[in-house]
Amino acid sequence: MSSPLKDPDQRIVFFQQWFSDTIPHSKALGLKIIAVRRGFGSMQLDWREELVGNPETGVLAGGPLTALMDSCCGMSVATMLSEPKPFATLDLRIDYVRPATPGKAVIAEAECYRVTHSVAFTRAFAHHGDPKDPIAAAAGTFMLGTKGEVTRPQTIGAEVKP
Repeated sequence: MSSPLKDPDQRIVFFQQWFSDTIPHSKALGLKIIAVRRGFGSMQLDWREELVGNPETGVLAGGPLTALMDSCCGMSVATMLSEPKPFATLDLRIDYVRPATPGKAVIAEAECYRVTHSVAFTRAFAHHGDPKDPIAAAAGTFMLGTKGEVTRPQTIGAEVKP
């Protein structure tokens, strides 16, 4: 029997439940999984008035964008692990290139390009649909094997490994 995570649609459902619906902050932001495969993840943050940082301009605050990019980078790390284990953001650098356009969703795309015994390395871009016209760029490192337990959705099956 093949793993349901080989099907792209099932991967999206699994990671939506694991990374967006199970983590309270991600759920509150309404992060949506767009795509996920080994070493790559993409999420969307819809524009909402309560996420605006400057009411005069309608531009999203930096905090929700930071959370989007951190979550997306973390998801790309999770796709590289042979078995689920706790990990945490060690460092996240974000360069804000320009303000997000008011009223438009922001898409983040992250790549985990190297994993060592204890650290994973990522890079990401946030944009409105064109990665070559970024809103922000990020570089992140994640410490693997931190204390804690991995919370995973049970709807697809506990025997399934990302």
